[in-house]
Amino acid sequence: METGWHPQSGCIEVICGSMFSGKTEELIRRLRRAQIAKQKVVVFKPHIDTRFHREKIVSHSKQEIQSIVIREAEEILQHAVYAQVIGIDEAQFFNEKLVEIAQNLADCGKRVIIAGLDMDYRAVPFEPMPQLLAIAEEITKMHAICMRCGAPANYTQRISASRERVVVGAGEAYEARCRHCYEAPEEEEAMSRKS
Repeated sequence: METGWHPQSGCIEVICGSMFSGKTEELIRRLRRAQIAKQKVVVFKPHIDTRFHREKIVSHSKQEIQSIVIREAEEILQHAVYAQVIGIDEAQFFNEKLVEIAQNLADCGKRVIIAGLDMDYRAVPFEPMPQLLAIAEEITKMHAICMRCGAPANYTQRISASRERVVVGAGEAYEARCRHCYEAPEEEEAMSRKS
């Protein structure tokens, strides 16, 4: 769904959901429509995300768009001066500064479209996504299909052994799961049994 956004008003749109829910695909779709409308578009991705391509944002369905690779959210401001539309993928890999930057860009009349995981593999809100959701004019919650039962999926199940919060991966490390099929990580279960 497209918003009633007007160039002079600025806005923040957040696309969130689990892995394999189509967040990046939806981000690319909105950015391509802006390009077709001859708007100045600039796209950013975190340097940590090298899964499919070094300089492009690529969806699991192989749609892609050229992007600028950055390490810190603050770098967005250097490249967004003349942009009308700003796309940011994998927002969960940026620090809290992204919230203030998105606000400032929208206040300057820019359309800011942000995609990211709203929960980590432990089903815990993934910063800075909760704050971005709170300030957004538009929120789109995407759902995947549970890889166990076929129901709508809202959870990201890590199937690799790592227990670090950030592990960049795709089908080899994660599955989309519904609430019923999602299994909390063992350390979380052990902690809940103790309390």
